[in-house]
Amino acid sequence: MQLFACRLALYLQMSEPAGGGHGYLLTVLGISILSLVVAAALSRYVVSQDTGTPQMQRISNAIRQGAEAFLRRQNKTILGLSLVLAILIFLGYMFGKGNQELALRMTVSFVAGALCSTLAGFSGMWVSIRSNIRTASAARTSLNRSLQIALRGGAVTGLSVVALSLLGVVSLFWGFGGLEHPTEVPTQIVAFGFGASFVALFAQLGGGIYTKAADVGADLVGKVEAGIPEDDPRNPAVIADLVGDNVGDCAGRGADLFESTAAENVGAMILGAALFPVFGIEGILFPLVARAFGLIASIAGVLVVKTKEDEDPMQALNRGYYVTTVLALVGFYMAVRLLLKGNMMLFLAGVVGIMTSFLFVYITQYYTEYRYRPVKMIAEACKTGAATTIISGFAVALECVAAPVVVISAAILASYYLGTNAGLTGVTEQAAGLYGTAIATMGMLSTAAYILAMDTFGPITDNAGGIIEMSGQPEEIRRRTDRLDSVGNTTKALTKGYAIGSAALAAFLLFSAYIDEVKILLRLPPETRFAVDIGFVPVFTGALLGAMLVFLFSSFAVKAVGKAAQTVIEEVRRQFRTNKGIMQGTSDPDYGTCVDIVTVSALKAMVVPGLLAVASPVLVGVIFRYFSSSGYTMDTAPVTAGAAAPSGLLMPVGAVSVAAFLMVGTIGGILLATLMNNGGGAWDNAKKYIETGAFGGKGSEAHKAAVVGDTVGDPFKDTAGPSLHVLIKLLSTITLVAAPLFI
Repeated sequence: MQLFACRLALYLQMSEPAGGGHGYLLTVLGISILSLVVAAALSRYVVSQDTGTPQMQRISNAIRQGAEAFLRRQNKTILGLSLVLAILIFLGYMFGKGNQELALRMTVSFVAGALCSTLAGFSGMWVSIRSNIRTASAARTSLNRSLQIALRGGAVTGLSVVALSLLGVVSLFWGFGGLEHPTEVPTQIVAFGFGASFVALFAQLGGGIYTKAADVGADLVGKVEAGIPEDDPRNPAVIADLVGDNVGDCAGRGADLFESTAAENVGAMILGAALFPVFGIEGILFPLVARAFGLIASIAGVLVVKTKEDEDPMQALNRGYYVTTVLALVGFYMAVRLLLKGNMMLFLAGVVGIMTSFLFVYITQYYTEYRYRPVKMIAEACKTGAATTIISGFAVALECVAAPVVVISAAILASYYLGTNAGLTGVTEQAAGLYGTAIATMGMLSTAAYILAMDTFGPITDNAGGIIEMSGQPEEIRRRTDRLDSVGNTTKALTKGYAIGSAALAAFLLFSAYIDEVKILLRLPPETRFAVDIGFVPVFTGALLGAMLVFLFSSFAVKAVGKAAQTVIEEVRRQFRTNKGIMQGTSDPDYGTCVDIVTVSALKAMVVPGLLAVASPVLVGVIFRYFSSSGYTMDTAPVTAGAAAPSGLLMPVGAVSVAAFLMVGTIGGILLATLMNNGGGAWDNAKKYIETGAFGGKGSEAHKAAVVGDTVGDPFKDTAGPSLHVLIKLLSTITLVAAPLFI
């Protein structure tokens, strides 16, 4: 399939004038549409499966109705905010730049990004709330069929997200005349990434607050106080908890990875424009073609996954990942041959990105699986109570930041070096090096569709286990779904690690794109050196504010979970107190009240941190623009030795301060997101390790302490941490869009 796509691209490109690019765009469009067709076929396959007993269907319907109701209300709120921002973008460019055509294009790009991101999140949740019951039903007879239904349900999300991202970018590029003006149009579609990031931030925040408020409330009262098992039907918050898995881990993560692919495609195209003298339009279109070939690799990887009844399901998923990676590598090589003149140094930069994704997966496994030292250490600490559990878990969270940072640093340095040594004549060394980092980012994201399929697999199997437990199925079936659920927890943790790694590389890519945008606005030649002098007081202040935003944003997210969880806890306690028949099993709890409580709380709480993230960089740029009448004098000695360029140029303080804000905010966000993701995952799996029978097993004092640790880690790994992934890229995309305001 990969070979056929490569031959098709080559044939279409050879059938037109040199450098036209039509053939490559048609290839990307064709593969994207094919991927959507495959996603529809997989969706039809999933929906055609058996839906189990009437009791299982009743529980599944309650989850589906709650998830759809929340997403409708959330999307209404988000799209309302998006409409207001679209108007502001149009007015800002219309009156600030005096360019009606540019204002219209920026607005159309923003609206398209917002709508596609919303659709991506909806597709993720739509299939998950229909796959859960079918996965549960299949688990009654076959582990393999249950595994395949869950993964193929997740693949609908993965393929749809990446394909929609490509369709959106290609359509805008073609519609705005990108084939005629290839170096100008990429900067006109940056708002597509901003629209995607804007929606993704609110989707991830709202879904994350919902899922963890319900989870914390259900666990603390159900497991610790009432002593009932997880997903016990007597727990009034259990349906809200299962709904949360879908709105947070499916809808939220779908929008998250959509904006990742969208923003990084556009950022790489902007950097590719700097290499137009070397590769022509092919260097600009390369990110799209490479991503399209990655879609084909992901389809193949999903279809080969199968397992034996006595085999660890994670091994089957890993085999699919290996197949996807090998095919993506082949596709990447063919894309380099077709579009980048077979430059092996740039191909190796892509290999660096792929190896980075592998290392992030391994590091995340090491810190979050209970086979390894960190989680076992936390579980050991649970024997002496909740306090030592928290201390040990936080120590692991601090430790786990080191290895990912070393890997990211090595990847950036290696890919930059490969770019500078790629023999690209006619462009600056810096432009070549930055394009190398862009290629590495594309390599890391070449398997994004399969990774997202594994991520959505997690909440599907989690829900399936809950349905089996609540419908009173035999213990043997519950053990089967527990095996899938355990693997699902691992895949969710791996995806978070993958997401933060790709966000780190993408943030550097987008930061470089911002610098290029500022140079264009100032009419500086590409070889001009743009230095951010942290010793200049306004610039230092901007950097400090960027670091502060990361912590303040995280505070709002975690605090929102705590506040909503308190309300859920009080409601669950009230129902247990006033209706004694719930614990006796003679009457049903009121699930709907808990669902309504969490829905309202999440939608209210997501607005303030979301607007804070959007407004902060714009305010810094606009206010600091007028901060110093003397300006910011920068040595603009050219990067290329011997080239002539003005020295001592007076730079706008606002633009440079925002660059510092973006740079330090990105660094802080990467570190804190890694701490929260892996630390929360380690606490979670320490609890699951004890539930296997270690240190007394379920119901022991060690288990109660582990539940407390898991509860502390929940908003870290499922609310604040994933939201920081989006924040990092949102800061980059909004500064790209708002850059003219800072000059």
